[in-house]
Amino acid sequence: MTGSQDGLDGLQTPCLLLDEGKLSANLASMRAQVERHGVTFRPHLKTAKSIDVARMAMTCPDGPATVSTLKEAEYFAERGVRDLTYAVGIAPHKLDRVGATRSRWGADLAVALDSLAQAEAVAQWSRATGDRLPVFIEVDPDGHRSGVKPGDADLLRGIGATLAEGAELRGVLLHAGESYGLSDPEALAEAAEGERRAAVQAAETLRAAGLTCPVVSVGSTPTARHARHLDGVTEVRAGVYMFGDLVQAGIGSCAVDDIAVSVLASVIGHRPDKGWIITDAGWMAMSRDRGTAAQPVDQGYGIVCDRAGRPFENLIVAQANQEHGVLALRKGSGAERPDLPVGTLVRILPNHACATAAQYDRYHVLDGEGRLHAEWPRINGW
Repeated sequence: MTGSQDGLDGLQTPCLLLDEGKLSANLASMRAQVERHGVTFRPHLKTAKSIDVARMAMTCPDGPATVSTLKEAEYFAERGVRDLTYAVGIAPHKLDRVGATRSRWGADLAVALDSLAQAEAVAQWSRATGDRLPVFIEVDPDGHRSGVKPGDADLLRGIGATLAEGAELRGVLLHAGESYGLSDPEALAEAAEGERRAAVQAAETLRAAGLTCPVVSVGSTPTARHARHLDGVTEVRAGVYMFGDLVQAGIGSCAVDDIAVSVLASVIGHRPDKGWIITDAGWMAMSRDRGTAAQPVDQGYGIVCDRAGRPFENLIVAQANQEHGVLALRKGSGAERPDLPVGTLVRILPNHACATAAQYDRYHVLDGEGRLHAEWPRINGW
């Protein structure tokens, strides 16, 4: 296919491209993996932030789905997604907004928390409004971020008993974030098993205290990919698997060729004395995420591809200013720097799909032949 046939010449750069064929393959692969374990799949829409992508990712038009902001919850609920989990610890002042989303669109929007103070606020709000708010207790399986320790039985029971005074305890929710620092398949399988064990332990503690815990929810893209079994778990959440990125490729959760999003950029200059090619996609276009710097292969700010998505040998975005991307060969590489005249279009694969996509308000969608065929809006904000 010649450049004039792919439709990219009419786009303003930098902009965000989405390969629909790769997206579909990634969705099918994860769905099959979760179905193999016989549990519910609740895709996380924090990466996509688009109803067009959500409708492809969800098993039913009304969900289930996971969100990371209340703006996402409102956006998806308005468009018919009713079964939603807001998987970020709830701040008390946001409860009225949660309630408005539930009442206005009839959404079954659940929240998460990990403290007695939050539980007391939710229970009080539920009693005052008559809205029995469904709640997940967030459990920390690996010390990555927030959550109740799975062995802290007193806190688990205390939160559960407090919620019972007005709200609904729906279950426990975990995210094995430390898996993002792994790459060995055996270590990833162990991380998935640690997440599962922590989830089951917390659920059993609650049930032994006479508290209901119908949902046991776990999820990260690496652990979802590498779980050996999910006995005792009822649902899996994952999000970045939809698009993939260089961090996930470094972990082993996808291949570089599976990455469905890229930033289209234009060559705007050269510094032959430094071996640089300059583009109009700096860190505002790519994000400042340098997640691969801690991995065995540092991909800079992204791998550089031609306009058809084929990577140039060892060419990366080595440096980035606000609006300037500096392309250079990987240090120590014997590759030959490609001849990319001013005006040449290149595609850059991102380190972190969520962070890069957040810079844009739409996807320019490519079909299976690499031709531009649609534009899908996406949202940002909180």
